[in-house]
Amino acid sequence: MESSPSRNLTQQLVHDLGKAIVHGKYDVAQSLPSEAEICDQFSISRSAVREAVKMLTAKGLISSRPRQGIRVLPRDRWNLFDTDVLGWILSGKPTLQMLKHFLQLRGAIEPAAAELAAVGATVTKLRNLETALARMKAAEKGLDDPLDADIEFHISILMATGNPFYVQLRSFIETALRVSIRFTNQIKGVQAADYNIHAAIFNAIAEGNPADARRYCEEIHKEAIALIDSELVRQEAL
Repeated sequence: MESSPSRNLTQQLVHDLGKAIVHGKYDVAQSLPSEAEICDQFSISRSAVREAVKMLTAKGLISSRPRQGIRVLPRDRWNLFDTDVLGWILSGKPTLQMLKHFLQLRGAIEPAAAELAAVGATVTKLRNLETALARMKAAEKGLDDPLDADIEFHISILMATGNPFYVQLRSFIETALRVSIRFTNQIKGVQAADYNIHAAIFNAIAEGNPADARRYCEEIHKEAIALIDSELVRQEAL
């Protein structure tokens, strides 16, 4: 069993089985080992196995029924908003199409969040957003981590909305950003995101200009999707 000091035995089993399912070790509708077999394989108690099965069922990865055993569910049943599931997908080699789907979702969420933040962000939330922007500037000089700074900026926009539904998306967005930003920066041949466009977003939010906040956010997402599309075309031509 792959070990981590931050996980108990049940959580570790969930991680190992979930990752194996997502990475295709088990085919759809294929039966997983029985509870007894999992106990023996991972040297873990039956109660821990049952708890892990419940957790994986809640994530949409498996079904467990009497006389049918534990079966892998189709991908369209997986809860992609679950950060564990998304993390397992992204820990492998996510397809360009998967990255594009995520960018399309971001394109629907973040411009609206920036618009909302421009209308009602508190002084504290604006200060947090400004701090994230300052980290991006420092990252340009090699004084901070460019990926962490970029992610903090985008998460700070969600937080600045004051809307609990946007705020709840922060873990999901952060998980996927760690892969998508790295990939699009690699295509562009840069280490860090464009500071100027992020500064424009911040200024629009700080000045209470929702239209510009949305527009600048949309520019970022349109550019990212265009990069993915160009890479898809390039790969198809190979």
